[in-house]
Amino acid sequence: MRNLSCSPIEMIASPLRNRNLIREMTKREIVGRYRGSALGIIWSLFNPMLLLAVYTFVFSVVFKARWGADTGSKGEFAVILFAGMIVYGLFAECLNHAPSLVLSHPNYVKKVVFPLEILPWVALGVALFHAAMSALVLVIFLLFLNQALPWTILLLPVVITPLLLMTLGFTWFLSSLGVFLRDVSQLVGLLTTVLMFASPVFYSIASIPEQYRAFLYINPLAVLIEQVRGVLIWNVVPDLAVLTLVTGVSMLIAWIGFVFFQKTRSGFSDVM
Repeated sequence: MRNLSCSPIEMIASPLRNRNLIREMTKREIVGRYRGSALGIIWSLFNPMLLLAVYTFVFSVVFKARWGADTGSKGEFAVILFAGMIVYGLFAECLNHAPSLVLSHPNYVKKVVFPLEILPWVALGVALFHAAMSALVLVIFLLFLNQALPWTILLLPVVITPLLLMTLGFTWFLSSLGVFLRDVSQLVGLLTTVLMFASPVFYSIASIPEQYRAFLYINPLAVLIEQVRGVLIWNVVPDLAVLTLVTGVSMLIAWIGFVFFQKTRSGFSDVM
C-alpha cells in the first residue's frame, strides 16, 4: 500500500505537482457541461446576466427593496444580493457535488497511481469558473450603474482566498464521507438550502437583532460574504485582524479535510 502523506506541505505540493492534470480535467468538466447546446460555453455568461436582470426587476422595481439608506439607485439591492449569491453559489456548488465526487470516478479509484486528492481541486476550479463569469457580469453592471469601480476590487483575490481554502476542506471531507455513507448527498442538499437563508445573502448583518448576531457568525460564510461585498461594492478595505483570523480558520478546515480524505481513501476501493 502506498504511503499517503497528510502533511500541510503535501496539501500544497500535490496541486502544484499535478497542476497540468488539474487544468485539463477542469477544462474538460466545463466544456462537457455545455457540450451539445447551441450556445455552448456562452451559457456560463448568459445565465448570470439573466439572473441579475431578474433580481434588478423583482427587488428594485416590484418590491422597491433597499439595503440600507435609500441612495436612489434602483439596482443597488440587486447588486448587493447578487454579490452574496456569487459567494454562496461557489461554496454550495462544490458542497453539493462533493458527496458524489469520488463515486462518479470509480475508474480513478482503481488506479493506484492516480492522485485522487486533486478531484476537489477540479470541482473547485469548475465552481470558480462559474463564479468568475458571474463576477464579470457584476463588474460590468457596476460600471454601468456607478460609472466607476472601487479601487478595493483589487483586493478581491485576498478576500476570496479564505473562501477557497474552506471550500476545499469541506469538499475533501464530504467527498470521502460520501463514499461510505450514500445518504450524505441528500443531507448536504438540505443543509446548503438552509445555509442560504442562514447567511447574509438576502439581508444585512446589521438588520439582525443584536442578541442574535453572534449566532450568525458561527456560519463561516457570513464574514466572507460581507468582506466580498465590501471590496466589490462599498470600497471598504477588509479588517486585517478579521481577515487573518478567517484565513487561519479556513486553512485549518482545509487541512482537517485533507487529512480525513488521505486517511480514509485506502478504503474507497472496498466499498465501490
